[in-house]
Amino acid sequence: QVQLVESGGGLVQPGGSLRLSCATSGSIFSIYVMGWYRQAPGKERELVARITGGGSTNYADSVKGRFTISRDNAKNTVYLQMNSLKPEDTAVYYCNVVSNMNSWGKGTLVTVSS
Repeated sequence: QVQLVESGGGLVQPGGSLRLSCATSGSIFSIYVMGWYRQAPGKERELVARITGGGSTNYADSVKGRFTISRDNAKNTVYLQMNSLKPEDTAVYYCNVVSNMNSWGKGTLVTVSS
């Protein structure tokens, strides 16, 4: 239904920044509530940020104040700006439609290490 392609991950030192992108397909992207999720090895996948079609956002307590989710409806793309990164942020990051989940993409790996 909706294709999801995450990119932008990589290796970064603690305190550094990355911006993740989620390119999507679909003719009604502008009304989707989109979210960024992450899953660390041996841990459950968790929702870290969400954004409505109108631009309202919510964040997990663990990332609030450090991460910013945004969207460009003209480009069918969702972003996650990640600042002040910590080793605990190391995970594979995925995007998806929050209220109507699609199959998970391959995600993009973020590794925070010195």
